[in-house]
This record gives sequence, C-alpha cells and structure tokens, in this order.
Amino acid sequence: MLFSDPVAGPAETLVAELRDYPEWHRGRGRYGVWVVPVQDAALLDYIDTAREHLADLIHPSPRRQPHLTVFVCGFHGEGVEDDDFPPQRLARQVALLRACAGAMCTLPLARPDSFASAAFIPVGDPKGQLARWRQVLGEASREVRQSPYVPHITLGLYRRCVAGDVVRRRLAMLATPPPMLAVRELHYVTYDTRDQLGPLETLYSVSLKQAEGTAADT
Repeated sequence: MLFSDPVAGPAETLVAELRDYPEWHRGRGRYGVWVVPVQDAALLDYIDTAREHLADLIHPSPRRQPHLTVFVCGFHGEGVEDDDFPPQRLARQVALLRACAGAMCTLPLARPDSFASAAFIPVGDPKGQLARWRQVLGEASREVRQSPYVPHITLGLYRRCVAGDVVRRRLAMLATPPPMLAVRELHYVTYDTRDQLGPLETLYSVSLKQAEGTAADT
C-alpha cells in the first residue's frame, strides 16, 4: 500500500528499528542483490536534497549508495537454507545477463511516494526492460521476496511514526525529480547483514551495450 492512495494507503508510517537481526541472518554475513546504480549527478543531487527535506522523518543513510533494486537473491555464498544464494546460481545469472542484457536505456521517474516503511522515487518500466532482466535472473534462481515487486529508489526508512496526511503533505513539498534514470550497468552487490544501511560492495558488473545511433563516450 502506498501513501499516494488516500483511501487504501497506510494510516501512518512504520518505524524502522536499526539493529542486528540474528533471527534473520542466523550468522550468515552477506546478502546479495542485483541493482541499477544511480550514477547521474543531477539525480544524486536530487536524492541528497530530498533526504535533507525529510531528515526529521527518515534515518540518515550516507553510506548506502542510491540504487534501483532489480532482483533479490538471498544470503551470499554456500548454504542449504531456502534463502541462501550459492555461487553456481550467481555464475549462471551473470552468464545469462551478459548474453542478453541489451542496450543502455532510460527508465522514467515519477514524483516521490511512500510505503509505510520508506519514502521513495517511483521508477517506471514502460518498455519492459526491468521485467525482462527479472525474467532472465529468475531462470537461474528463485527470487527471495515477501511482497510484490515495485520498482523504486529508496529515499529513506522512517525513524518516526507520523500520520498519513503528514507524509502526503511533506512529499508534495518536494520538487519533481529528474525525468529519467539512466541505465548503463547492472551490478550484483552484497551488504553486511548486521548493518541495514551499510555500504554496497559490487562483486559483478554487467555493462549494457551502446545503443545504435549514439556516439560512444571518449
């Protein structure tokens, strides 16, 4: 449910407790996710400004690089649990993506919205690029997901409980983001399971092809 829906949306924000969750990771150290990194300066500046405006509502996250999550893989490395992600699955995903990732593209961005737990920038997929990448990745491994996939760039997790009308009013005060997210690469990243907002470490990068009719960077 989204706060942009004044009828069916959440009544209030859900406060994120930043702590170690041993009952979740059970001693497993790294978690793996495929992402689109945000690399354009204008969008990075917008995210910084939006976070400043929402600073009294959201947890600061200066170490977590802005990104669009594409596919949630699970706990990185060997293992036997249902939510483990062993090396052979990762190798298969990398091979599949490198074979058919396609050309560089852009994805449209909309005005900021919010889940109960986090404010975010919605990302569109009008031509189905994200859906295709997710399908390819899903051929090698089941995604670890507890809710439907909603493409977005997270602005921040909430640290205060506030009413829905407050969230809608605060989001409406934000400027419109840049129109597009440029997608040049897909990254497989991991993060420390004991640090919810810790930095992402890129282990694999799949570069998209230069679109036909465009000049290569020099």
